[in-house]
Amino acid sequence: MLSRFPLEALSSYNANMVRLETVLDSWKSIRADTVQALEDFPSGELDFRPTADLMTFRELAVHILQSGEALAGMVAAGDESLQGPEARKRMGTFARILGENVGAEELARNLRESVAARTAELAEKNSEFFAQTITRFDGAKVTRLEMLQFVKEHELTHRAQMFLCLRLKGIIPPTTRRKLAAQK
Repeated sequence: MLSRFPLEALSSYNANMVRLETVLDSWKSIRADTVQALEDFPSGELDFRPTADLMTFRELAVHILQSGEALAGMVAAGDESLQGPEARKRMGTFARILGENVGAEELARNLRESVAARTAELAEKNSEFFAQTITRFDGAKVTRLEMLQFVKEHELTHRAQMFLCLRLKGIIPPTTRRKLAAQK
């Protein structure tokens, strides 16, 4: 069925359906739940990992922070390619300096500051900026807005891992607590 439409028509078909403010608000909400999960987790157990081959709870939080900072930072800076060794090197310029055993309080503060700064910076860009196509790290061609959506989805994936860790410690994740509270 898709073959009936020219590619140009398909790429512009949904062009105005996803709004930047919706993506940014959603990312801020996701990040708030990531921070809440970090604050809910026992601070002395941040090196907990569900299995030997998975990241620790601390590593998940640091990865969310650093990857969101780097990828969204490169999008905001106008980078056209996130692929290859030069892009990898550039990602490092956006990294936040943290100690190896960074605590929950400092991580939470950095996570809050990062999403606030990045979303404010991105909100200043115009729709033409977000419609531009860039090369993602895997070679896929995406718009800047699609890349920002990817950043948000990436965080959701790792936040789900954090929620699993919460569950394994007998802690109800913040999203479930809100749902349960609404049912009362």
